[in-house]
Amino acid sequence: MPLSASHLYHLPAAVALGLTDVGLVRTGNEDNFLIDADLGLAMVADGMGGHQSGEVASAGALTAVRDYLRAHGAELPREDSDDADATWSDPSMRAVGLIYNALDAANQHLYQLNLQRGSPDGGGMGTTLCGFWHPPGHAALVLFNVGDSRLYRRRDGRLEQLTRDQTLYQQALDAGMFEHLPARNLLAQAVGPSPAIMPEVRSLPVPPGTLLMLCSDGLYGAVPHGEMEQALAGTDASTLENACARLIALAKDYGGRDNITVLLTQYA
Repeated sequence: MPLSASHLYHLPAAVALGLTDVGLVRTGNEDNFLIDADLGLAMVADGMGGHQSGEVASAGALTAVRDYLRAHGAELPREDSDDADATWSDPSMRAVGLIYNALDAANQHLYQLNLQRGSPDGGGMGTTLCGFWHPPGHAALVLFNVGDSRLYRRRDGRLEQLTRDQTLYQQALDAGMFEHLPARNLLAQAVGPSPAIMPEVRSLPVPPGTLLMLCSDGLYGAVPHGEMEQALAGTDASTLENACARLIALAKDYGGRDNITVLLTQYA
């Protein structure tokens, strides 16, 4: 059961909608997504661990990040506020810091659950976590990623991957290895199994007309990039649900071997 219902949410200057599907092979859905319109927060998580632990991990991490930002987001002044600290060269840096803290809180929550269950460091349940936070009153959003779920941006008809997979496969490519590569789905980072994580976090401007897509590897691992790009052609605020359904159907056409989650956000 997704943490957020699949209907249209109104975020700052944008609308968002997500869908998740178990796929054609697996019996349970360890993916989840969360949209909090008041916070301007959208996230996708792909859990792992088996025996329903993956479902616990994905839901637990998403909820922990949301709860942290609900508790501490008020510390972030609006960019146009008199309380804004002029010594910060980038107005988004405070938001970036809060996201780091929120991700650490989510990791500590799952890590402690793993220890309580007797799982050693590096073991137990875990989850990817990818999303963005667009604080009300701020021009830029903050994107974040742990693992290999992805954030894409469609601009000028082209679909561009904004996050970098935190996998052993990507690390090998970055090191110049092109033979005997690890499997593509072996994570180098995940929320939960270890006491510390090194997430990717950065701020990003969002011009009017920007379309963002968050997804689990059940989509991009099955559907070629060009077909995802084509499926999003002509998508606007009124067709987000149809576009999400179309992408999930494409993943199933390619076998649907994994859970599939898509979350689209269209900026006005």
